[in-house]
Amino acid sequence: MRATILFGKSITALAWLLMVFNLLHPFAGNIAIILNILLGVTTMMHGLQTLIFYTLFNQALPLAKADYVKAFIFGVFALLEYRQKLLQQQAQSPHQR
Repeated sequence: MRATILFGKSITALAWLLMVFNLLHPFAGNIAIILNILLGVTTMMHGLQTLIFYTLFNQALPLAKADYVKAFIFGVFALLEYRQKLLQQQAQSPHQR
């Protein structure tokens, strides 16, 4: 699972870099428009995922601003990573819930 999360984070980071690069130096043709639309949709979806992240993990794990930034950038892959941390934490102390 760890390798899958790392691979997903890498692909997500590459996609963000491509979309931001397109903002700074637009590609020719319709691809620039498509990437701009994709950036808008991605920003909204990752914002929603960050809200979900806050709702699910705020009480269970100590979270810093960097954790929310990771959730925004990496989306579902950050959620999966923190879910694993939470499950490991619960497995180590099953009597505390």
